[in-house]
Amino acid sequence: MGAGIAQLAAVNGIDVWLYDTDSEALTKAQKSISNNIQRLHTKGQISEATSADAVKRLCCSSRLEDLHSVDLVVEAIVESEQVKKSLFANLDKIVKSSAILASNTSSISITRLASATSRPSQVIGMHFMNPPPIMKLVEIIRGADTSDDTYCATKCLAERFGKTVICSQDYSGFIVNRILMPMINEAFHTLYTGVATKEDIDTGMKLGTNHPMGPLELADFIGLDVCLSIMKVLHAGLGNDKYAPCPLLVQYVDAGRLGKKRGIGVYDYRAGAAKTGGSPRL
Repeated sequence: MGAGIAQLAAVNGIDVWLYDTDSEALTKAQKSISNNIQRLHTKGQISEATSADAVKRLCCSSRLEDLHSVDLVVEAIVESEQVKKSLFANLDKIVKSSAILASNTSSISITRLASATSRPSQVIGMHFMNPPPIMKLVEIIRGADTSDDTYCATKCLAERFGKTVICSQDYSGFIVNRILMPMINEAFHTLYTGVATKEDIDTGMKLGTNHPMGPLELADFIGLDVCLSIMKVLHAGLGNDKYAPCPLLVQYVDAGRLGKKRGIGVYDYRAGAAKTGGSPRL
C-alpha cells in the first residue's frame, strides 16, 4: 500500500519520501515503483518526461527524522491501533507544526489515533483501496476534531491523484469495510457450515451479483489477517455479535494461511498445488 501511494504521488509531480524500518523492503519497493512507472510509459499512459521526473521525485529512508519537512504524511503500516498511535506520537514530534497526519487505516478510529498527537485538528483518515495506483476510490474519514482546512487539503490531494472521494464519519469500518467485511465473513460462514464449496461460493457472487472477484478470493487478495483484524474492530466498536469473526477465518489466520502474500489462504497459490473441491481442511 505504501509503495502504491508513493508511486501515485511521484507520478503526479509530488516529491515523496517512502519510509520503512526494513531497508530490504525499501529496496524492493523502490524497484517495484520504478518498474511500474516504466510500464506506464511503455503503455503510453505517461510521457517519457513524466516517467523520468517521477523516478527522481522518490526518496527512500529508514530514518523517521527525514520526514521533518513534509507537508503531509500518509501512514500505511500494520492495522494495529497501538502501533499506529505510537508512530503518530513520534511523527507529531518530528514533522513541522503545519503538517497533516493521515492514516490509511481501513477501520480504526481516527479520533483515537489523533489523541496520540498534539494536533488532532490535523489528523485525518485517507483510506486508499488496493492497489492504490489502479483503484479509483479514496475514502476520507474525519475525526471528531479534524478541521475543514485539513479535510479540504486531503480531498484536493486525492483528486490530484485522479481519485473519486467519498467521506465517512468516524465509525468502525467507515463505509467500504462496514459493508464489505461482513460479506466476506458471511462467505466464510457459508464455507464453514458446508453450504457450498469455495469455488461455488465465489462463482455465485461473481456471476450472480456481477462482482469481479468472489468474496473468498478477495479475502485472499486483501490478506486474511487484515480481514480478521477489521472484523475484530467492527465487533468491538459496534458491539454486535453479528460482526464476530467466523471461526474458520480465525483458524486460517492461526495456521498462517494469510492469503496470496503467503502462497496459501482459502486457495492454494503455490506452484503445483492441486485444485480440489469441497470445504478446505487444515
